[in-house]
Amino acid sequence: QFQFVESGGGSAQPGGSLTLSCTAPSPTSVAIYDIGWIHQAPGKERPGREGISCISKTGQSTNYVDSVLGRFTISRDNAGNTVSLHMNNLKPEDAGTYYCAIIDGIYANSYFNYGCRVSTGFTSWGQGARVTVSS
Repeated sequence: QFQFVESGGGSAQPGGSLTLSCTAPSPTSVAIYDIGWIHQAPGKERPGREGISCISKTGQSTNYVDSVLGRFTISRDNAGNTVSLHMNNLKPEDAGTYYCAIIDGIYANSYFNYGCRVSTGFTSWGQGARVTVSS
């Protein structure tokens, strides 16, 4: 089983922007997977991880939790083998570790109809990218 590789984490001031990227190791193609981004707030153990945005294989379907709606945008470049999370107007509560992961097939319908907040349905997690937001 492979692991995604996240990049693009770092520090930003409140109101600032960061873009996270996620790619799969060669020869794995991200194009065959529905993928999500999961957030873990600082100091919280694994049950505290929350799916915040998901994107379907073709990019046609996306969803976001209310806390990031209108500020974050998920996108994918299947030819470039990358899924990205563009984060704007960052808030201190956005700080933490961000993981990308595959949406398990049995959860896909539920996630795209009702949201992907629950992290149970994600597999092949990456190591995570850390984000700090402070002035």
